[in-house]
Amino acid sequence: MLWRKALCGGVLGLLLGFAGLAAHAEPTCRIAFDVGSSGVRAGASNSVAEAHADIDYLTPLWAGRGLEDTVVPTVAALTKLPVEAGFSAQCDRVAGTFSAWRLAWQQAAGDTLALMARLQADTRVAVLVMPQSVEGAYAYASARQVLGTRLTTSHVLDIGGGSLQIAGARSTYGQALGQKSWHQLLCATLRQSTVAACELQPMSVADLQTARLLLDEKFSGMAATLGPLTTLTAISRPVTRGVAPAVRLLTEGKTEPADQLSAQAIRTAISKMAGLSGDQSAALVAAPSSYVTYLLSDMLLLEGLLRATGSAHIQVIEGSLSILPALLADDKAFQWSARYGCYLDRFKASGPDAYFSDPATCPQP
Repeated sequence: MLWRKALCGGVLGLLLGFAGLAAHAEPTCRIAFDVGSSGVRAGASNSVAEAHADIDYLTPLWAGRGLEDTVVPTVAALTKLPVEAGFSAQCDRVAGTFSAWRLAWQQAAGDTLALMARLQADTRVAVLVMPQSVEGAYAYASARQVLGTRLTTSHVLDIGGGSLQIAGARSTYGQALGQKSWHQLLCATLRQSTVAACELQPMSVADLQTARLLLDEKFSGMAATLGPLTTLTAISRPVTRGVAPAVRLLTEGKTEPADQLSAQAIRTAISKMAGLSGDQSAALVAAPSSYVTYLLSDMLLLEGLLRATGSAHIQVIEGSLSILPALLADDKAFQWSARYGCYLDRFKASGPDAYFSDPATCPQP
């Protein structure tokens, strides 16, 4: 379709629009819901308050049950979070969904479409499944707003539970390999386990080679997408609170978190950890329990990303990023809210890429 040719320009337009968030004047108030892999976060254009509900979207998908198990808590979140935060009942409402819902669409497109229609009917919230490139644009806009002059690299790496994004001003790359989904893939590949958080350690030399080859295959198109001279800043906790302090302790004997990691240091740390059990690794690096299970797989993931981009180092700056300001400022998302039936028709034909088509070409509601 012709609108697909405008994809790159559309994402760049998002970034340019988000750069002026402070000057953006809303004709009416807006409420946005960030529906991530592990929960729902709500914000409003006329309030600094936010509200959050924990919902696990990935586990039922990995178990082959789709998202049906999440309907009741999702309806509750979309209905109650604005009340808890004190938002106006009259605001326009949009929910942006991301990696888990893209996975749900890939697994069962018709069921996902029906669920989106049900949620809108029950809550008055238009549920949009955002393309990976739009999610990346949101992430970079948020990083630029939060980090300011500390952001000196061309791209920001954000690792979530179900996916990762490498987001820049002019190019974005995304892959459904987040902390949990990558670990699960290793469990299935190396241990033939369906348990999402299986015990991977100890890992043999052959295991490490298989993991690295798997990442090289998954990331084969990354360099071409991002372009030359890509430099990275990692902002998410799997790196800032997991990999970075563990690598520094294992390679330098220092307990302070590192503000930069080298590919060589990560590889050295992997070699030191791979032959240990999970309990031995936990004792060695004194990492928080929430990071221990995924620590070695996170190191391999980060090493693979640096290999794919040809980067020798990665900057590390923790940032508490929220895509809510970018979603609230996304006029197209709210235009789709007003023409949601048309969006669902186009989603049925094109999946998440329906977002890139023009709401103005829909029949008037």
